[in-house]
Amino acid sequence: MSTEERLAALLSGLNPALEGLPVYQPGRPIEEVARELGLDPAGIAKLASNENPLGPSPRALDALRGLLPKLHLYPDGNAFYLKRRLAEKLNLDPAHLILGNGSNEIIEFIGHALIRPGVETVVSQYCFAIYPIVTLLFGGKPIVVPASDYGHDLEAMLEAITPQTRVVFVANPNNPTGTLAPPKAVLRLIREAPPQTLVVIDEAYIEYLDEPQDLLPLVRSGEHPNLLLMRTFSKIYGLAGLRIGYGIGHPDFIAALEKIRQPFNANAAAQAAALAALDDEEHLRRSREVNRQGLLFWQDALTRLGVAFIPSFGNFILVNVGNGAQVFRELQQRGIIVRPMGGYQLPGWVRISIGTEEENRRCLEALREVLGIG
Repeated sequence: MSTEERLAALLSGLNPALEGLPVYQPGRPIEEVARELGLDPAGIAKLASNENPLGPSPRALDALRGLLPKLHLYPDGNAFYLKRRLAEKLNLDPAHLILGNGSNEIIEFIGHALIRPGVETVVSQYCFAIYPIVTLLFGGKPIVVPASDYGHDLEAMLEAITPQTRVVFVANPNNPTGTLAPPKAVLRLIREAPPQTLVVIDEAYIEYLDEPQDLLPLVRSGEHPNLLLMRTFSKIYGLAGLRIGYGIGHPDFIAALEKIRQPFNANAAAQAAALAALDDEEHLRRSREVNRQGLLFWQDALTRLGVAFIPSFGNFILVNVGNGAQVFRELQQRGIIVRPMGGYQLPGWVRISIGTEEENRRCLEALREVLGIG
C-alpha cells in the first residue's frame, strides 16, 4: 500500500463533523509578526486579543515565583484552595464551581454533555466564534439569530428555541461587538427557557462593568438549574497565558460536567496565580481605570474623526474601517496588531483592544495615517 493510500485510509475514518469545520483564528502573537515582518518584538503593540495592558497581578507573579521549585509535582486535581476562595468571594458552595483550561474548556464540557447530532444550539449573529464551532464539532446545529444593533436580540433568541434546543449561548458583554444585553431581557430568557435548555451566560468581561447584572442569586436559589455562568482570569486579571476560567451552576449539573473534566486540567501555576490575583484589589482597580480611560479616549477620538464604532462595555472597541483585512495588514506593517473581523462576518471592521495610554495614541495615529485622515 502506498503512502497516499495509507493517508487516505486514515483520513477516511475522521469524524465527519470535522469536514468543513471552521478553525478559530486567534490574534497574532507578537513573536510571529516580528519574525514575518522583520520587526523588533519590543516595538510591537499587540491590541488584538483583549489582554490586560497592565499585565498580570503583582500578587500573582509573586505566587508564581514561589511555586517554581514545586513544578515537579502534579497540581491539586480538585483545586481545593482556589475553589474555596472563589466560593467565598461569590457566596456560593464550592460544589457550584468547575474550573476549566480557560472558559473555552467549559464550552467544550457543555458540548460533551449536551450536544450531539440532532441537537440545536441558539446563538446570536456576531457571537463569540467558539459557540458555533463547538456545536458543529459535536454534530449539533447552531441556530443563528440576527443581531439587533450588533447585539443580542434575546427575545428573538427565546423564540428560536425548539424542542431540539439544548443550549443557548449569550456573551454579556458580547465579544466581538462590546454590546451589553438589557437586564430585563436576560432575566426573561433565563426564566422562560425550557428546563431542558441550558442557558449559558458568558461573563468574561463582567469585571469591567460599573454596575454588572448580578445573576448569582439565581444560582444560589437553585430555582434555575438550567443556568450556567462562565467567567475567566484571562481578561481583567491578566492571566491569559495560564489559561484558567470557571463555570458557576447547579451542583448536580456541575457534578455531571466533572465527569468530563480531565485530571489536572487546571495546572499548578494557573491555580496559584488565580488564587493570588483574586484578592489583588489594587490591580483590579487600576485595570478598570485604565480601561475606562482608554474607552473614553477611543470613543472621543473616533467621534471627532467621523469613524464609525460600536460603544463598548468590554476592554476593546469595534471600529468600521471600510476594509478590515487591508487596515489590519497596514497597521501590522507599522508594528501594531489588531484583529480583523472578516471571520465574524464583519469584513469592514477591526477590533482594537484597549491598551496603555501610549499604545492607544500610537494606534490612533497609525490608524489615521492608514485611513488618510488628517
